Amino acid sequence: QVQLVESGGGLVQPGGSLRLSCAASGSIFSFYIMAWYRQAPGKQREWVARISMSGDTYYAASVKGRFTISRDNVKNTMDLQMNSLKPEDTAVYYCYRDGTWGQGTQVTVSS
Repeated sequence: QVQLVESGGGLVQPGGSLRLSCAASGSIFSFYIMAWYRQAPGKQREWVARISMSGDTYYAASVKGRFTISRDNVKNTMDLQMNSLKPEDTAVYYCYRDGTWGQGTQVTVSS
């Protein structure tokens, strides 16, 4: 049974940075594509970024150039470095893998 646990959310001012982390357990981490999603209040959950087993990365247009996804197949972790944050980035961020979701971590961008 795979488990995904996010950490690193918080409150940050516009223009600031945060780094989210997702720790996975329960199966061979390197065999799976990993992704980040987010859900803002009153909106549907949306895809943010994904990373392939070999490390190829893909981003939503809204975050490209500001966010960086990475993974460590030894530590079984995936990170999301978020720079130049905007108020519209405010959301609960979720780690996702092959039908399994983490519990989410809140990111609030506000002055």
